[in-house]
Amino acid sequence: MAEEGPPEASIDFVPALCFVPRGVAKDKPDKIVLTQAELARIIGATQQELDEESDDDEAEEGGGEDGEGMDVDDNEDANSENRNPQDEFHFQDYDNEENATVTSLANIVDAGEQVPDEDEDSEAEDEVIKPSDNLILVGHVQDDAASMEVWVFNQEEEALYTHHDFLLPSFPLCIEWMNHDAGSDKVGNMCAIGCMDPIITIWDLDIQDSIEPTFKLGSKGSRKQQKEQYGHKDAVLDLSWNRNFEHILASGSVDQTLILWDMDEGQPHTTITAFGEKVQSLEFHPTEAQSILTGCADGYVRLFDCRDADAVNSSSIQWKVNGEVEKILWHPTQSDYFIVGTNDGSLHYADKRKPDELLWSVKAHNEEISGVCFNSQMPNLLTSTSTEGTLKVWNFNSAEAKHVYEHEFNMGRLQCMRQCPEDPYTLAFGGEKPPRCAIFNIKNSVAVRRTFGIADAE
Repeated sequence: MAEEGPPEASIDFVPALCFVPRGVAKDKPDKIVLTQAELARIIGATQQELDEESDDDEAEEGGGEDGEGMDVDDNEDANSENRNPQDEFHFQDYDNEENATVTSLANIVDAGEQVPDEDEDSEAEDEVIKPSDNLILVGHVQDDAASMEVWVFNQEEEALYTHHDFLLPSFPLCIEWMNHDAGSDKVGNMCAIGCMDPIITIWDLDIQDSIEPTFKLGSKGSRKQQKEQYGHKDAVLDLSWNRNFEHILASGSVDQTLILWDMDEGQPHTTITAFGEKVQSLEFHPTEAQSILTGCADGYVRLFDCRDADAVNSSSIQWKVNGEVEKILWHPTQSDYFIVGTNDGSLHYADKRKPDELLWSVKAHNEEISGVCFNSQMPNLLTSTSTEGTLKVWNFNSAEAKHVYEHEFNMGRLQCMRQCPEDPYTLAFGGEKPPRCAIFNIKNSVAVRRTFGIADAE
């Protein structure tokens, strides 16, 4: 009788992904080497954190008499809709208040100093990241385990493979690449990850096999350690890095707030609370560093000028749409304009100079919009994806949008779509069924080439 293999995962999908530009990653990422003593210290520190969290929970249970504690059952009810039912080990309840750096936990060995193993010679070529390679950061959820896989994509060689991965403390919901390395005067290769957990983690992509983030944004607080809570109080749904003020990162949350983080200080700079529901999408303006656009589940798109922190909550420009706003995105070259995607599958196009007015609306999909991308090389080309599992291409102007092409991926619900920085026709998708992460070039479509006057590939 044949042996049965391990059971297939009941939950297995890619909720978030992100491209890394070519030429920014180290050709050979540094590796972490732990001694037995360091490993024992890490295990001990982790156990201590869990013990302290347990003590804090017990203190909260007994805190109702003095009015300072919150009933545990009430707290669980408040967060139950955001807790994964498969979360057997309660990852999202781990205490993540320490801003420990990777270097405090392990020795980082430069790739040039590593001694090659004869058994690894066959894999050596794949380990080298070429200047022509993109990295794709793939958030992967499999049952109650969460990880980020670092894939290598070479368009010219048509190569796509996993380079390495590392475990995450909670289910990833959004990933944002940035080149700002806080505390360093050198250009970095970093990413921020927002999860079901309210703590944002920042990772150095030039370090392989990371066991801890470089630093964290936010704290759940600890009574025993007398540490105050700061940052978000619930899941982080979207992130946007300010490419003009590179030390600023914005985050939107289920807790109905938007926070502008000063990554050099590791603290919130501005907290915006002018929302009636969870903040699901946000993006800084491409050229106006003070402007940030937000999409909220209350059906409002809001544009904030963040220069005056005291007045920012009462001075936004607004647009109202039907349903919940799932995605917002600035046009990269015609930057007065932006697109809005909603949970009923509609797309809306608007001009920031015309508050509360939509230039056009179209019922693009039958289910919620899960991704939108403009095309910097073809300003009238728009792509959209939906949880129904379909990619659609649109030819649009300021008055209307016309359907050009659609593609069914057979990957179940499409959870996310991102665009290659160097080739806006190349898109990456995350879904629920194998292969769960796919790359697709829309120039493969005859209809796309004809509509937009794109020459056939030789």
